[in-house]
Amino acid sequence: MVLVSEWKESNFVPDKPIEIDKIFRLAIKHGCSDIHLQVDRPPVFRIKGTLRELQMDPIGESEMIELTFPMMDQRNLDIFHHDGGADFAKVVDLDGDPWRFRINLLTQLGKVGMVARKIERFIPPFEKLYLPPIMEELCKFDQGMVLLAGVTGSGKSTTIASMLDWINQNMRKHILTIEDPIEFVYTQDKCLINQREIGQDVVDFHVAMKHAVREDPDIMLVGEMRDRDTFETAIHAAETGHLVFGTIHASSAPGTISRILDLFPNDMHDALRASMAMNMRAIVGQKLLKTIVDAPGRVPIVEIMTFNPTVRKLVMENEDEKLSSAITMCKQEGMQLFNDSLYEFIQKEYISRAAAFEISPNVEELKMKLKGIDVKAAGIL
Repeated sequence: MVLVSEWKESNFVPDKPIEIDKIFRLAIKHGCSDIHLQVDRPPVFRIKGTLRELQMDPIGESEMIELTFPMMDQRNLDIFHHDGGADFAKVVDLDGDPWRFRINLLTQLGKVGMVARKIERFIPPFEKLYLPPIMEELCKFDQGMVLLAGVTGSGKSTTIASMLDWINQNMRKHILTIEDPIEFVYTQDKCLINQREIGQDVVDFHVAMKHAVREDPDIMLVGEMRDRDTFETAIHAAETGHLVFGTIHASSAPGTISRILDLFPNDMHDALRASMAMNMRAIVGQKLLKTIVDAPGRVPIVEIMTFNPTVRKLVMENEDEKLSSAITMCKQEGMQLFNDSLYEFIQKEYISRAAAFEISPNVEELKMKLKGIDVKAAGIL
């Protein structure tokens, strides 16, 4: 049996075809969005939102190591051994076309596993993603921060890629992305675009951000807001005249405020609220929901909170519980709650009521909307 600790740098041959590529190619052919590999189970594909187990033999512990470890260079091997997991990108060729995957190699119950997300080769426009029209307006700010909030697999990266590609097609700007790993590779149109991958192009995020201020960017994508240092650096870039895009794991647009504050000690919260009120331009919460039609297979359920004077005041004054009501009162400005998005897709007969009720943050309110009862917000100010 091959042990994790026995795998050495000498095992890595960068240009040699590896066995796992067959699984990746099969995933591409079947329209799979995610690949799951687990010891003692056959490969599992996510197709149109549903997990499907392949009719293959289970993968043994030694076989899993032999399948997955050749994908990693020495840097990622070191990270894997130190952290118990590693994130990296992989390109697979199918009939002469390159397909890109985002890989997370992990350990669970002491055994190696893998989750891979297929990155679409073409960046779809807003209408093909079924996103609301206001997304275009969120691309037009001169400076500040725009965050996409949601859990893993909610489509945040695809939405941001669509936003950056809209800018690429409509403005003459310098876009700089700092990613770990790079997901979408942009084709330059009107914009000058530089994409830097942690590990491959620069040693770490903090060095990349230090360099960024000398690289004359107009717009920056800083990837995921995972920790205090990342957010502090990103908000500072927004304060100094850049338009900064990023993602964050949060359950809703209003809930993102407390999620950010949780990264910092209590004595910094007042200053952070002031900084967010001044520099945040919009927070978009997103979920993906399976449809009841052939195409699209899934649609984004979107919550949008732009920072108008009302929202800024509530954030400054620590009245986050009123943010949802503020969004309801400001629908004419393009803001919306998850229930508004669910209602729209139910009306268009894209999603089932049962599926909508399952993910709705306020089922009774959604039921009233579907009955034609408009729930008004009150008591904001």
